[in-house]
Amino acid sequence: MHVPDAGTPRVFIVITTFNRAAHLRKLLDSVAALDPAPSGVVVVDNASTDGTAEILAEADLPVPVLVHRPARNLGGAGGFAAGVARALDEGADWLWLMDDDVVVLPDALASFGPWMHRYSCIHGRRYDTEGRPFFWQHTLNEFLGVHLPVRGNVFAQSPVFHTNVGCFEGMLVAAPVVREIGLPDARFFLNGDDLTYGWLIAQRYPVAYIDAFVLRKTRAQRQVDLGIRHLNDSSDLSRFCGMRNRGYLARYLQLHGRHHRVGFGVGTVLTAVKELVRLVAVERSLSGASSLAGASSLWRGWRASRVILRDPDWTPEPPLSLPGPSGSLGTAS
Repeated sequence: MHVPDAGTPRVFIVITTFNRAAHLRKLLDSVAALDPAPSGVVVVDNASTDGTAEILAEADLPVPVLVHRPARNLGGAGGFAAGVARALDEGADWLWLMDDDVVVLPDALASFGPWMHRYSCIHGRRYDTEGRPFFWQHTLNEFLGVHLPVRGNVFAQSPVFHTNVGCFEGMLVAAPVVREIGLPDARFFLNGDDLTYGWLIAQRYPVAYIDAFVLRKTRAQRQVDLGIRHLNDSSDLSRFCGMRNRGYLARYLQLHGRHHRVGFGVGTVLTAVKELVRLVAVERSLSGASSLAGASSLWRGWRASRVILRDPDWTPEPPLSLPGPSGSLGTAS
């Protein structure tokens, strides 16, 4: 195994986990086989109550594994904010963010290598649990405030596709970008935090999706191709957060002069319709109780989003440092 020397960028893997000990074990085993190896791993254990603590205590990797255990579940957003902060404190040059239900492919960091001099925010491709390409090619429509799928082979003409959204299931981001943009907004808890963070980065730097497989999902998800987009299964908590977090997305769009009130309202209606379709088409929730619970989550989330939009004290996540000289980060055309 090639272990990075002092002249190699320090890549830290940041993992957020919650009650998925079996998946986490597989992920850590795959990290141990990475060649080249990362400089370290930060795991945020979001107050898990299963065997996660034991898995982490037994972890035997050729690189340091640093564990952060908050007193309560911070959600994916809060977990990544805490993990990124810890990795920066450890001197990370790059941060590779991922959930606990994936494994990394052995040559993943080598696949990123040729692009790290050109871009400062990179996503690689993923396989699903069956070994098929997992659909992830979207862009945020700012008028609607909705991420829309890009159909077809986005790599037909180029090995890189530029997008304006992010995904914490595999985002590789340079430390100076994080310091300039700020930490992921922990208030999202889950759903839409990574999309928004990628969009914030894209306002200043290109966000790349490269034609190289770096991850494989280990948690099976039901997924339906509706022709115009793919839908995965979800949960009522995710539905609530997704609708509520439109309030946070709207505030960030306002901050950058990209918020269109009417268009965003249409996007909110489309989001609610999408979630109702998900209930029926993906989760097969046809019973009255399940449908009512799903609809109630959307309604409560929408009402919470209105509170965020009217909050006179709302502020964005602050940068961690002033931006460096122009052109110091990836600015590929």
